[in-house]
Amino acid sequence: MKKLIAMCLLVTPLFATAAFAQGASAPAAAEKSGKTAQQEKMAACSKANKGKKGDEYKKAQSECLSASGPAPAAEPKTQQEKMAACAKANKGKKGDEYKKAQSECLSAKPAT
Repeated sequence: MKKLIAMCLLVTPLFATAAFAQGASAPAAAEKSGKTAQQEKMAACSKANKGKKGDEYKKAQSECLSASGPAPAAEPKTQQEKMAACAKANKGKKGDEYKKAQSECLSAKPAT
């Protein structure tokens, strides 16, 4: 019995170390998944030039990436992003006017 308790006391720190190591690496992995401005611009240009092939695609990508200023704004993808964009567009409106504008904005279909 004493050997069993001693063995448990010796092995427990090994398991605890592994558990704490996994918890510490999770935030670091989340930070690595964030895109830089250049990566976002490349993604937006790639999306804008979808369907083009070969030299036409390369030329369009080159022009898009070398264009000064921010990448072309894409439509909000998630519901949360769409709500934020609508709230920003309807800033300054109050009460029923705000609710109506938000409803119209959120139910509007994106232009394709």
